[in-house]
Amino acid sequence: MSDEQTDTGTGWPQPAGPARPGGPAGEPDPRPDAPDPDELSPLAPQGEPAEPESGDEPAVEPVDDGATVDLSAVSRSGEPAESSDGLAEPVASSDGLAEPVGESTPAVGGRSRFSAAGVMIVALLVLLGFTLVVQLKTTSKDPTLAATRQEDLVRILSDLDARESRLQQDIRALEDSQRQLQSGEQGRQAALDEATRRADELGILAGTLPAVGPGLTVQFDSGAKPITANRVLDAVQELRGAGAEAMQISGGDRATVRIIASTYFLDGDNGSLVVEGRRLTGPYTITVIGDPATMRTALNIPGGVVASVRGGGGNVTFGEREVAEVSALHVPIKLEHARPVS
Repeated sequence: MSDEQTDTGTGWPQPAGPARPGGPAGEPDPRPDAPDPDELSPLAPQGEPAEPESGDEPAVEPVDDGATVDLSAVSRSGEPAESSDGLAEPVASSDGLAEPVGESTPAVGGRSRFSAAGVMIVALLVLLGFTLVVQLKTTSKDPTLAATRQEDLVRILSDLDARESRLQQDIRALEDSQRQLQSGEQGRQAALDEATRRADELGILAGTLPAVGPGLTVQFDSGAKPITANRVLDAVQELRGAGAEAMQISGGDRATVRIIASTYFLDGDNGSLVVEGRRLTGPYTITVIGDPATMRTALNIPGGVVASVRGGGGNVTFGEREVAEVSALHVPIKLEHARPVS
């Protein structure tokens, strides 16, 4: 072994370097301006690392695995300095474990806010989807319209358009009446004419006045089963829904009864029909004033009145009239409890 190498006790020769001031290992440096050994230790918990003097090389400490760490790579602020390859090195934390640099831990409060908002959005989307599914199921459960032929649907749509046109005309007429009532000297006469017209309409609806106009006659002939009161009542309701304005029903014995809002129907003896307390025998004929095409379409809807009567062996016959007359009158009803709102 040469003089320039010393035995370190590990079996590996160590080059002899300049003697470290302070004497043997473990003894303090006797020089008055010597730095504190704790300040030179990179593992000191307090204080800042000593800055190397100008002209001195940065101190290098050996580590267990044989690698060397440049202590000058750590700045005074504790932030990691970039290595020679441009990558940031990890910095030891207070517990002695290295933490990666460049990764940020998400805030707990932000995650909570995001989770709450996400749950609320998901709940609203689920509620909206449930509402749409219920709506679609409700709309698609109408067996009558599903079994209707395309021609019938087109006719029904045309009838609805015609009814809308009539309602628009009524609206315009009422607006004209309103303007006339508000126009100076003609207001009094216009009010009188309007009152007369309304009285006539109410008289027709109440059955106290006769009525004429375009309409339809519907005759019910019984078959194996008699024509029941429920079938006649269904026909009356369908006609009212199709825009019927005045109706009366006649029996085979020519007895006629005016049909108004309060008219009732009962099954009588031997297949007869009781209307407003009066007994009628078949065949039964309903005379109605209104749009003939619309009312016929309403009765011919699949599964409706005509189909029910024919299913029992009976038959329904239609007859359009350019001038249908509803001449039967109803006794005026005396109201006992209802009063107009003042």
